[in-house]
Amino acid sequence: MKYISTRHGSQGSPAPLDFEDVMLAGLARDGGLYLPAEWPQFSKAEIAAMKGKPYVEVAYRVMKPFVGNTFDESTFRRLIAEAYASFETPEVAPVKPLGDSGMHLLELFHGPTLAFKDVALQLLGRMLDHTLTARGQHATIVGATSGDTGSAAIEAVRDRKTIDIFMLHPRGRVSEVQRRQMTTILAPNVHNIAVQGTFDDCQDLAKACFNDLAFRDRHALTAVNSINFARVMAQIVYYFWAALKLGAPDRPIAFTVPSGNFGNAYAGYAAKQMGLPISHFVIAANSNDILARFFEQGAMTMTGVVATYSPSMDIQVSSNFERLLFDMYGRDGKALADAMTAFRSTGTLKVGANALGGVRELFDAGRVDEPGTLAAIADCLKRFGETIDPHTAVGYAVAQHHRRDPKTPMVVLATAHPAKFPDAVQKAIGVRPALPARLADLLDRTERVDGLPNDAGALKDMIDDRMAAAKPRVKVRT
Repeated sequence: MKYISTRHGSQGSPAPLDFEDVMLAGLARDGGLYLPAEWPQFSKAEIAAMKGKPYVEVAYRVMKPFVGNTFDESTFRRLIAEAYASFETPEVAPVKPLGDSGMHLLELFHGPTLAFKDVALQLLGRMLDHTLTARGQHATIVGATSGDTGSAAIEAVRDRKTIDIFMLHPRGRVSEVQRRQMTTILAPNVHNIAVQGTFDDCQDLAKACFNDLAFRDRHALTAVNSINFARVMAQIVYYFWAALKLGAPDRPIAFTVPSGNFGNAYAGYAAKQMGLPISHFVIAANSNDILARFFEQGAMTMTGVVATYSPSMDIQVSSNFERLLFDMYGRDGKALADAMTAFRSTGTLKVGANALGGVRELFDAGRVDEPGTLAAIADCLKRFGETIDPHTAVGYAVAQHHRRDPKTPMVVLATAHPAKFPDAVQKAIGVRPALPARLADLLDRTERVDGLPNDAGALKDMIDDRMAAAKPRVKVRT
């Protein structure tokens, strides 16, 4: 399988790459995002053959077409098994019915850092380490997080000699639990940076590092957030898993996705392109509702970011949305590159009526404000006995207004453990959710974090200095 950039055909666009090079590159050198030149296809019989298989087997079958010859079968199976051995349940992602409502929670928070990002990053960290070790190389991860990616990525690569990780988070805009899950990891290869700004500022700083090609090559930069297609690939699996649990391929399934950077929703879109019978997706937004407005109006218009109870969704520029736009632009990479450049300049991107009509057949969208988020947490507990986090609550609330067919199961992605956001949950239900025993002392652990202004030059200088000091313990990439 070959991978192309969403800006394929524009100036500086790279030639198609195989999976290993895409995994190591992260962001394409033309500023675009990689995705398969063609989607692998699964027949109804092939999907049915996965019924009753354990999660690790479903994962192997769904992902094998993407990795090609990067890993032999025994190695890839071992990496998958090791990734999910750290989860608290052998199911990895339990599907839990909400009474007889026809709605279900897909619990994606049973990994080491209590959020859905673990499902992909526990595997990606191992794949990167295996590949870099085999090559005798070292890579530097530069990433931005709105809360959960950072801790999951750090947990996945901590203490690995082949990787250093610089993770940017917006100062004061993540929950205390989210912050401490990052800043209390004191491994020598982990560098936490609190940026004075928003998540979008952090994301722009990370992209600035990748777009400086000399800097990128000097430090062999790679990415672990969802701009790296390897992460999207691993997230596709749980759509197959949940659909199989609820009757696929013999019946369609609908999904509601609390959305910030659109990577989670795009993984579902990919599953649909591969043949999974998904009737439609519901994109659930908080007060930062740029995606909901797009699906309603056909235009993305940037506004200011406001802080909410669901901070991982406090985003205006959703990086992964470019992958969906690529299809909306007829896979014309140059036209999309021009549109994205104009979007950065004007703050608005509009698509034609034909393209919008096509996505509206598959996507609905809605939004929930702050009082609505708290009300949803309380309602889910009262009606179904389930305590949910504020991101899941946004999905839970929106899903109830966008069920096209009551006979079609609706799966709400439960993206984080409620204890990651104890203040919001306590405000909603009057009870503070407890962290699992293995994290019970988190709030007492020593933190290590550096502050930086919203300045790309300052970030690059820090990385240059840290990597120069670290040279005795890393290998030089050749």
